[in-house]
Amino acid sequence: MTSIANPPAEATTATAIRPGQLFIGGAWETVPDRRRPVIDPATGSEISTIAEADADDVARAVRAARQAFDAGSWCGLPGRARGRVLLAAAALVREHREELARLESLDTGKPIMFSRMIDVDTTAQMFEYYGSLAASIEGSVRSTAAPMMAYTRREALGVVAAITPFNFPLVLSVSKIAPALAAGNTVVHKPSEETSLTALRMADLLTEAGVPAGVFNVITGGSEAGRALTEAPGVDKVAFTGSTAVGRAIAAAAGQNLQHVTVELGGKSANIVFADADVHQAVTTAINGFVYNTGQFCMAGSRLLVERPIYDQVVEAIAAAAEHVPVGDPLDEGTVIGPMTGPRHLEKVRAFLRRAAEDEVRVLGPGASWESDTAGYFARPTVLADVAQDSPFVQEEIFGPVLTVQPFDTEEEAIRLANDTPYGLAAGIQTADVTRAHRVAAALQAGLVWVNGWGVLDVAMPIGGYKASGYGRECGPEGLDEYLQTKSVLISL
Repeated sequence: MTSIANPPAEATTATAIRPGQLFIGGAWETVPDRRRPVIDPATGSEISTIAEADADDVARAVRAARQAFDAGSWCGLPGRARGRVLLAAAALVREHREELARLESLDTGKPIMFSRMIDVDTTAQMFEYYGSLAASIEGSVRSTAAPMMAYTRREALGVVAAITPFNFPLVLSVSKIAPALAAGNTVVHKPSEETSLTALRMADLLTEAGVPAGVFNVITGGSEAGRALTEAPGVDKVAFTGSTAVGRAIAAAAGQNLQHVTVELGGKSANIVFADADVHQAVTTAINGFVYNTGQFCMAGSRLLVERPIYDQVVEAIAAAAEHVPVGDPLDEGTVIGPMTGPRHLEKVRAFLRRAAEDEVRVLGPGASWESDTAGYFARPTVLADVAQDSPFVQEEIFGPVLTVQPFDTEEEAIRLANDTPYGLAAGIQTADVTRAHRVAAALQAGLVWVNGWGVLDVAMPIGGYKASGYGRECGPEGLDEYLQTKSVLISL
């Protein structure tokens, strides 16, 4: 294992940004007596603090967003003008690429090469994509039987509450913020209390890009702030990514308040390997699918279904390959697996592995006997073979670098096993038969299906779930539609 060194000074200085502050109405406000520590997951040491917002703070942020929306300083601009501001934001993200990447890695434990090439670059691409789409928001003229001039308008919803999780702070925040702003809405963003640093930095960058005061607000803190935001009467839409349990509660509250809501929730995604697949490629894909971001990925390929003729070969190859995945300092360019984001996430993984040992599941890979020799929250890749379909390892989201492997005999059985969980966020098919690929993709109950690969995403393609993985879509033009409403206008002739 790579030794875990203290992060270099230039990485830690970035964490001094806005300690204990909230961004409300275009101004920074210090909260002196309600603070929460920010922990470096690679060392377990405190690196900064964030403010613990209360209900009054949330109410002020929502009022600021409402006043900005009603004043029309943002929604009243032509779409092209809003788009230019988002394109300026994209340019600033690119300009501050290294700073944002280091901040993201220090806060989450994500390896720096992924923070830079995926998280920061995707954030810039989202601002560019929705900045370009902002100019195309328009209604249409309709033909009616009555003597009427009839047309539709596409209008912003109002105040959007964007609530985001710990695992992809930049990407999952901007997947809501960019389309919401492109559509003309105002935003109150509550990032995860565990990983808030880049959200706070984003407030500065959006202000520099030209977003008017009150249009974008950031509140930090835990469940009190989140609950107050989802229940605030001035919020018109809640956009949430996180656990299915919390998503259900948010959807219920939104129903009571008749708010618009989108929820992108958990996953337990199946990756199906047919016997005609390229085994080396399939094994590489499977490894990438479950170790990426230390398995803290709602679309992780955490279930591998392998056709029986190649089952033993694939299990052996994956267990062997898992031994060689570099684990270590997230600021080391060669690291592939950094630490889990916090102690509760590591303990959840360890609890599942203790149960696997008790249930006589075949446990393979370095995680089977590995204990961390550092102060950080490190886990190693673990493979659970010969797992029963009704076991908690197959049915529940572990959210760590743990892969279950099961055999199947027929295409029909593979589809049945893949669909037999409460979730439906993503799935994969590894096969040389293009006809089978189309057939199985159509049968899988998942919002996204990869064929002969895993984890490739693009801002132009929508993401969202079936079943307990939520509803609504992010990315693509569908993501913009979630932040617009349609008005019909009929003028008597």
